[in-house]
Amino acid sequence: MSLPRVVIVGGGPAGLMAAEVLSALPGLAVDVYDAMPSVGRKFLMAGKGGMNITHSEPLPDFVGRYGARAGQLAPWLAAFSPTALRDWIHSLGIDTFVGTSGRVFPTEMKAAPLLRAWLHRLRSQGVHFHVRHRWLGWSGDGLRFATPDGEIVVQAAAVILALGGGSWARLGSDGAWVPVLRDSGIDVAPLKPANCGFDVAWSPYFSERFAGQPVKPVVASCAGQTRQGEFNITATGIEGGLVYALSALLRDALARDGHAALTLDLAPGRSIERLAADLARPRGRDSLANHLRRRAGIEGVKAALLRELCPPETLAAPALLAAAIKALAVPVGATRPIDEAISTAGGVSFAALDGALMLHGKPGVFCAGEMLDWEAPTGGYLLTACLASGRVAAGGVRRWLGFASPP
Repeated sequence: MSLPRVVIVGGGPAGLMAAEVLSALPGLAVDVYDAMPSVGRKFLMAGKGGMNITHSEPLPDFVGRYGARAGQLAPWLAAFSPTALRDWIHSLGIDTFVGTSGRVFPTEMKAAPLLRAWLHRLRSQGVHFHVRHRWLGWSGDGLRFATPDGEIVVQAAAVILALGGGSWARLGSDGAWVPVLRDSGIDVAPLKPANCGFDVAWSPYFSERFAGQPVKPVVASCAGQTRQGEFNITATGIEGGLVYALSALLRDALARDGHAALTLDLAPGRSIERLAADLARPRGRDSLANHLRRRAGIEGVKAALLRELCPPETLAAPALLAAAIKALAVPVGATRPIDEAISTAGGVSFAALDGALMLHGKPGVFCAGEMLDWEAPTGGYLLTACLASGRVAAGGVRRWLGFASPP
């Protein structure tokens, strides 16, 4: 007699973690289907610049990073915390370390060794992988897949959908599942860019001269939240860590009000009074550029931002110029396209799911990962919650199929 079969659709972190948990159960067959030629492609791309796994801050602060969805994600993260995630990675033979920012990285700073070790474990536990299989939806009680050899229908005792968000389509996260679920009566919030850049109406001179330049160090604020760090000027606007940290606030302000601005303190550590006094000193024959450099430590792209965004009367008045240095508003016009975003917000509504992430309208079908309606900043938060959600969904499948809970 054949074993009960669980089908996992999506070979990203959430799907692979669900596969690991379920394949450890005796008497259960686990198959992972993915549309791409290999699994974990976005995972590998995310690790190219240094694989940030999670963050070492206290768990209450960590949970708070998920904003409006912190309450829904707190149980996931209590069951699979950042500390538990590090222990799991160590069990794969990968060492980790905590960087100066509190972020956690593999010692080799790469995703590929971790993924190789993980896939080796999964295959040794009996997980079967089916690549170039694109999920098309349901046919009766079966799952439809487009394959290189034509369409097939697969039967399963339980299903986990871990199809990712809508960014980085070339790596498999294209959001093509959204209309499929909506057509089945499942509530899906519109996908929106998260951890994204923004358009700014730069002048042609500024865009050509300063595209690619980092702006650092600065303090940025939006809607009452403040972060310190750096970001980059692009030909069309702004992007980078500091922008990503506040991108949800900027994006939502644009949607709500039709306008938004990132407010910059270009001289962290200097008071506005000191700046005003220093800038009020006689310039003599100094140009404005030299005066800003000598008196305020402002030069290069920071000085160019002041010229780009301030009217002549502000640049000519020391008090007004000091105020601009401490609170320069960079007006943003729109988010960059969703496919350029690091991740997406929106997705399957939590109201459509039970506590085990099973769809109310599709008994035996569970969802996990970025396709759910939550978002997270960069810094390991997205990966941690994706992995944790895979474990939650796997636990739901285990109970659905009548397997005893682990001791």
